[in-house]
Amino acid sequence: MKDIFGKALLDYHNGHYTEDIMTSTSISDEDVLPLPYLFRSFTDMPKLEQRALQLAKGNVLDVGCGSGSHSLYLQKKGLNVKAIDISERAIEVAKQRGIKNSEVLNLLDETEAFDSILLLMNGTGIFQELNQVSQYLKHLKSLLNPNGQILIDSSDIKYMYEDEDGGFWIDTNADYYGELDYFISYKGEKEIPMKWLYLDFNTLKLACKTVSLECELILEGDHFDYLARLS
Repeated sequence: MKDIFGKALLDYHNGHYTEDIMTSTSISDEDVLPLPYLFRSFTDMPKLEQRALQLAKGNVLDVGCGSGSHSLYLQKKGLNVKAIDISERAIEVAKQRGIKNSEVLNLLDETEAFDSILLLMNGTGIFQELNQVSQYLKHLKSLLNPNGQILIDSSDIKYMYEDEDGGFWIDTNADYYGELDYFISYKGEKEIPMKWLYLDFNTLKLACKTVSLECELILEGDHFDYLARLS
């Protein structure tokens, strides 16, 4: 990967903010991802993220931390937080913003144990495809201390396939409808497309059952999104 996302974060952090990230998916047109949003404070976060941060306890792992906004909030609350991301530039930004423990690391390479693991801003996206969900859930489970929890959010994007008559044009012979190709561009440069998974709650709950994880619906958002706690 070219780490365009990290480049944009670093530009913003260093005062070189001139334009935003553009995103699109295999089923949606181009959309703007404003860089200031990726540096938001607790009061500007969606209620799902706020609730997740309120529930976080003990030693915390922030997966896909980006610029580190979630980690910073928890660190200021006195929690011991480790922030990880596969973007080197994102971790550079997180460190510059004052996160004490941050590392360029793929989730599947993490080996420490935690009381709370956060996967926010469509945390299921990191699973990439439905057939990889069990592998990720097993690994996440192995990182939990006794009585530990995983706080994860996602959306049921079935609504994106609805036609004007209220029917759905999902191809039942195709892959799971939440599996998308995700495209990012910034300052004229395009990132290599990546797989991204939006997982509806019932499918997540079923996947959790197969690896002996409890899956509890904590909160539903305004637009088919939800926060779940796995334990």
